[in-house]
Amino acid sequence: MSYTIELTRPAADKLQQQTSKVIDRITDKLNWLATNFPALTPLPLAGDLAGLYKLRVGDYRVIYSFDPELQIITVHNLGHRREIYE
Repeated sequence: MSYTIELTRPAADKLQQQTSKVIDRITDKLNWLATNFPALTPLPLAGDLAGLYKLRVGDYRVIYSFDPELQIITVHNLGHRREIYE
């Protein structure tokens, strides 16, 4: 069973600011994550972002959390790797 992807308003806004090629790559990767999530080991973040996880999409990163009981992945932020952790 696959997870559901939800984007916060800031994450949706940042996604819409990207080029169509980047949007396609990120949405494809999010769909892959939702389908394969039970078999994956999420990559946790530390410091101020502890409790969140990252998904690598080329030079872009997607910051997310998940609820295994509700099977929901919530995307909190996304952007280029040099800017996303600031």
